[in-house]
Amino acid sequence: MGAFILFLCLLAPFVILACALSAKKRRSSSSSSGGKGSLPLPPGTMGWPYVGETTQLYSSKNPNVFFARKRNKYGPIFKTHILGCPCVMVSSPEAAKFVLVTQAHLFKPTFPASKERMLGRQAIFFQQGDYHAHLRRLVSRAFSPDSIRGSVPAIEAIALRSLRSWDGLQVNTFQEMKTYALNVALLSIFGDEEMQYIEELKQCYLRLEKGYNSMPVNLPGTLFHKAMKARKRLGAIVAHIMSARREQERGNDLLGSFMDGKEALTDEQIADNAIGVIFAARDTTASVITWMVKFLGDNPAVLKAVTEEQAAIAREKELSGEPLSWADTRRMRMTGRVIQETMRVASILSFTFREAVEDVEYQGYLIPKGWKVLPLFRNIHHNPDHFPSPEKFDPSRFEVAPKPNTFMPFGNGNHSCPGNELAKLEMLVFCHHLTTKYRWSTSKSESGVQFGPFALPINGLPMTFTRKDDSA
Repeated sequence: MGAFILFLCLLAPFVILACALSAKKRRSSSSSSGGKGSLPLPPGTMGWPYVGETTQLYSSKNPNVFFARKRNKYGPIFKTHILGCPCVMVSSPEAAKFVLVTQAHLFKPTFPASKERMLGRQAIFFQQGDYHAHLRRLVSRAFSPDSIRGSVPAIEAIALRSLRSWDGLQVNTFQEMKTYALNVALLSIFGDEEMQYIEELKQCYLRLEKGYNSMPVNLPGTLFHKAMKARKRLGAIVAHIMSARREQERGNDLLGSFMDGKEALTDEQIADNAIGVIFAARDTTASVITWMVKFLGDNPAVLKAVTEEQAAIAREKELSGEPLSWADTRRMRMTGRVIQETMRVASILSFTFREAVEDVEYQGYLIPKGWKVLPLFRNIHHNPDHFPSPEKFDPSRFEVAPKPNTFMPFGNGNHSCPGNELAKLEMLVFCHHLTTKYRWSTSKSESGVQFGPFALPINGLPMTFTRKDDSA
């Protein structure tokens, strides 16, 4: 859930105009409002008219260089103008908490209208107020530890099936992890009794995904048109599944939570939110697991410690003949710290977008109504004041809990990811079988980060996975 990192760079042609047309109106409203409107704007530069500093932002292969340069020059809060939109960027834990938690009602999530149309206007991450709170309660119930603890054997089967399919092959790690994460997402949303629909769900979703960042021109032959057709078919498939489910008892999966009694959603609301959760759950989790594979391979001592921890659990399972359990995953403390450090270093969610719903004062500065506000998670995660030697991969730093609001891999506040426990579970289960049963290597040394739109190792991390000879 949450924001998708830097995806707006792909939307520039059709968001610049909309933002530019309303910029003059926003500036006029702020300057004439008096009171807060008389406060100074945060320091920073706005660049050229309309274009702003968009060129500077995307001239580097790593857009985070732009954010770091601005922070070093202006401090933890500064203004800029990107993609036609005036923005305030904040990079301190206190400011992020102000925007996302304590004064969250003053800042609404913001997405291009085409994204709402494609995923579904009633999906959870487009909402605020009572309806958002209702949706969040239903999603959190389905993805709570009590609800997901029984899904460990099914997730384990998906992990084993994925690993077996790569044995002896060089694969694009990120693409394969996307398949793994998609399979877990479908299981968690629809349960394991809807297998007759799973393959068609996947194919429709992939067509939708291909058109997600395309120009929103709904003409035959365009990617957007194909994506909208796929979206319509996805809605129909979800409707078929709901019809069948009404003849059964409610399950512990997300669909069951959405359809439960007095709290049940309408069919349209269920379809929008089921499809939205698939979209939100796939690439983010896949990105984290891809980085985890890379960091483990690059740090032999850490890999050895994780393998020893997982091997001890595997030996117990072999003696008892029982499958992996929820209780087993709670004992994976070293692996859990590796996941935390992976999320910190990689910072898959580099920032999130909010929009001020009224003029807001923060530390003597004005954030005008209508301006975008971006809490910069990556800058916070890589601040040496909170994490010494921040570029170093060091899971031991999480032996002590980080200071509040300095570690936000799943966002923060009411719009933080409600599926974080499920995401961590599928990472732990996958890592258990990866480290105990397989070894992996890359044919050539490649380093660096690419943004497409999530932060990823170069070329999706090509790797060869081979089953260990001594595995059972």
